[in-house]
Amino acid sequence: MKADFKMSQSSATSFFSSAAALRQPQIAQYAREKSPSEIRNSSAWHIAPNLFQSFKYAWAGISYAFVTQRNFRIHTAMTATAISFGLFLHVTALGMAIVALTCALVMVLELLNTALESVVDLTVGQSYHELAKVAKDCAAGAVMISALAAVLVAGFIIAPPLFAMMFSL
Repeated sequence: MKADFKMSQSSATSFFSSAAALRQPQIAQYAREKSPSEIRNSSAWHIAPNLFQSFKYAWAGISYAFVTQRNFRIHTAMTATAISFGLFLHVTALGMAIVALTCALVMVLELLNTALESVVDLTVGQSYHELAKVAKDCAAGAVMISALAAVLVAGFIIAPPLFAMMFSL
């Protein structure tokens, strides 16, 4: 089922005429009557009132992904393993930075994949839609490509010192 979000001509006309009627002096008066925090708090979407709250929301998203997404937990374990091996093998700071960035990219893409899947599920509900499948599959494919790249990068950086340590014993 394709959603159609066309606005009727009468509703469009009333919308644009009311928007045009809101002139600069009225906007300034509205701004004087209400502070920015009052305007934000009365909006339909809640905006974080401070930086701490923003971090709290971000952490809630990471926690949600960790609790509900098996693959995010796997990526977290693999990231911890790669960084632990790098530290144990005294990999250079540049090598560790590259490993950390590629692992972070995988985890970021997994978070975006989770967000996209949630939005798609919210949009289509319990029904099946071919485009919803395409969106989810493409997002999962992006995560898979980044995970394979991260394994290769970590392998190229961590394998040489690991082999040197193993064969020097």
